[in-house]
Amino acid sequence: MKSIEECKKETQAVHAGIDEYEFGSVVPPIYQTSTFRFKDVDHGARLFRGDEDGYIYTRMRNPAVEAMEKAIAVLEGGSHALGCGSGMAAVNTVLTALLSKNDHVVCSESVYGPTTTLLSGVFGKFGVRTDFVDTSNSDLIRSAMKPETKVVYIETPGNPTMVVTNIKEAAAIAHKQGAYLVIDNTFMSPILQNPFEMGADVIIHSLTKFLNGHADVVAGAVVLKDPNLYPQFRKTLNQIGGVIDPFNSFLVHRGIKTLDVRIERHNKNAMKVAKFLENHPKVSWVRYPGLESFPQYDLARQQMKGPGAMITCELSGGLNAGKCLMNSLRIFQLAVSLGGVESLVQHPASMTHASMDKKQREKAKITDGLVRLSVGIENAEELVEDLEQALKLC
Repeated sequence: MKSIEECKKETQAVHAGIDEYEFGSVVPPIYQTSTFRFKDVDHGARLFRGDEDGYIYTRMRNPAVEAMEKAIAVLEGGSHALGCGSGMAAVNTVLTALLSKNDHVVCSESVYGPTTTLLSGVFGKFGVRTDFVDTSNSDLIRSAMKPETKVVYIETPGNPTMVVTNIKEAAAIAHKQGAYLVIDNTFMSPILQNPFEMGADVIIHSLTKFLNGHADVVAGAVVLKDPNLYPQFRKTLNQIGGVIDPFNSFLVHRGIKTLDVRIERHNKNAMKVAKFLENHPKVSWVRYPGLESFPQYDLARQQMKGPGAMITCELSGGLNAGKCLMNSLRIFQLAVSLGGVESLVQHPASMTHASMDKKQREKAKITDGLVRLSVGIENAEELVEDLEQALKLC
């Protein structure tokens, strides 16, 4: 009999993290409690000393949260996962756990905007230095490394430019220096990309996106490959306090059950939308890993199991045409975030990446005319029709 860890991803998505529960419940109960009662004083003391396994306080551990964490760890092939109150809580937990004063970070220049401001504006204030480089060029990662480099932090594909970083090469460079390779795997999910198989040490997810998939939760997760790192990360998360609550954990775990089938539809729809945009005379360029015109098409096929739902493009008319497009769409909703069942469109330079310095945005090729689409699971033909009617107005 196979263990759940030996099963395929579609089976893991449905069954990972599920245990046997009172009254025969087939889904984990929601333990909506802040604290847990001890049997007696000695029992409480044993729990606090770590001499006995059990629950004390939901900020520290909760059965509903643990069910979700186990599911994510199984899907990513990791030893442990930690549920966080947001994607940025996950990023902050990882950086706080791994970095100290005077440490150095090499980070993708095309990365979620608040990640750059957290590194430069917050950790920089405490003596951590960061170099933002084009990590799709392994030579630039290598040249940015310093003796004090402790973390190489990448998003691949990058947000929002879709640039792809060679994970195996990044891991080799980081490990030669004794640094950790941290990967934000939000854009791909464990269905399409498995960074641990390519040498990553830590994986971050915004659970708000594909894993939950329904735009009704804000949450994040940290996944660890090495079980020896878990105590350090758990202590850090408990002390920071950026934990996820039981009800949102339940919602994320429920969303994970349909992750594989949703990703399949996302891929099919996004490919149709990308091909339409690529062939439209009013579109100057499209970046989508599933297109043969994508600059890193071969690398994307090597390390990704599918191209995903995210597309970026720029219209021939630049920023004004892009604004017209976004304002004229009917099915695509003008909103930030991504990875939900609904299709979204947004303008990174003035929205998700507005916190970045303009020069830093330009260096990362986040142009003012760039438009980002998150393709949902609606009817593909109707998504194309929506884009077509909007483009006629622009």
